[in-house]
Amino acid sequence: MTSSTRPDDAHPYLRAASAGIRHHARALAPSDADPPKPVDRPHLDVLHAHLTSLLHLLDRLAGLNRPPHPAAGRHLATAHTRLWQATNEVHAAFHLLPGTPQADAETSDCDPEGLPEGPPVLTICQRHLAAGHVVRRKTTPTDLRPHTTACVR
Repeated sequence: MTSSTRPDDAHPYLRAASAGIRHHARALAPSDADPPKPVDRPHLDVLHAHLTSLLHLLDRLAGLNRPPHPAAGRHLATAHTRLWQATNEVHAAFHLLPGTPQADAETSDCDPEGLPEGPPVLTICQRHLAAGHVVRRKTTPTDLRPHTTACVR
């Protein structure tokens, strides 16, 4: 059975998410009227949620493409690993930003044995630990090392 969906209507939610990110990036551009302001924890929490959703999508795409197209599957798996590294850095940046005074007094670190209290810290840490579990099952520690493109002699 073939789909009657036109190519431009094939992935409306993905296109809408991309448009939302483009709009948000433009909205963050400094203007003469409004001075730029630094990001806050809730902002990084939403970005982290988007990145982990992309991780799940790339994981599925890599799995679906590996049997019929192994080379494409490997590239998608590599993209998944690189996206995990970006997600990990956003999570680390989240913990380096100041939060509410109460949250800062308790903890600002992600600890698997004792998760911090309340959102957004609890939310981002739970999401990050769950995504990390999936990533570590499918990749090696060597794959997870930061990727560099510098020439080493």
